Amino acid sequence: MGQKVNPIAFRTGVTRGWASRWYASKQDFAELLMEDFKVRNFIKNHPKKTQYKNAGIDRIEIERTRDEVRVILYVARPGLIIGKKGQEVELLQEELQNLIGRRVNLKIEEIGRPEIMAQLVAEDIAQQLSKRASFRRTMKRSMEQTMDAGAKGIKIQMAGRLGGSEMARREKQSSGSIPLSTLQAKIDYGFTEAMTAQGHIGIQVWINQGTYGDDTDGADASTGQASKKPKRSYKR
Repeated sequence: MGQKVNPIAFRTGVTRGWASRWYASKQDFAELLMEDFKVRNFIKNHPKKTQYKNAGIDRIEIERTRDEVRVILYVARPGLIIGKKGQEVELLQEELQNLIGRRVNLKIEEIGRPEIMAQLVAEDIAQQLSKRASFRRTMKRSMEQTMDAGAKGIKIQMAGRLGGSEMARREKQSSGSIPLSTLQAKIDYGFTEAMTAQGHIGIQVWINQGTYGDDTDGADASTGQASKKPKRSYKR
């Protein structure tokens, strides 16, 4: 039996920071933890605004102080969340404040290269599979895009009724190097499920972005392959 560990959990506290950064007493810890879950779930699965799913939200980080809750969104297409003149951001901020009953400070960071973010790659594959695209062609295209963007390696694994077959099976493809046990390797991991007519298909993506010693925005890539687009942040 293979024993596997989540690459993000494996590196958290060693070479990677926590997604939620705050301290609480034993009495308040469970309540604040559920608040974090509600905030992430509300943004990812907004009941009214479906454009949030197309915005490419890679991760949501939460920081707490005595006065406010700071929510940082790392997004590939921030325009879908900001809206015209930042009106959508203000509405989302108000909705989050009503949800948890605390003051919320919302900040949006733009991702320079979404092709090397594992969660975004997995969600893009799921979107294509739900549109009845060929899973092998989709895997191959996603791997080529990620490697062209400057990643050191990528591995994609799918499980379910692939191609509409009667029996569920598992298929995987990899390119480049994926040193999962090396703590200094910046391995990004993403998981999602594609809703198809035959059933759910689980999609796992591992991307080697380089090493933690390099000051790059997500990948240890050569300057020729790296995107020249500047990284922007939006703060309310």
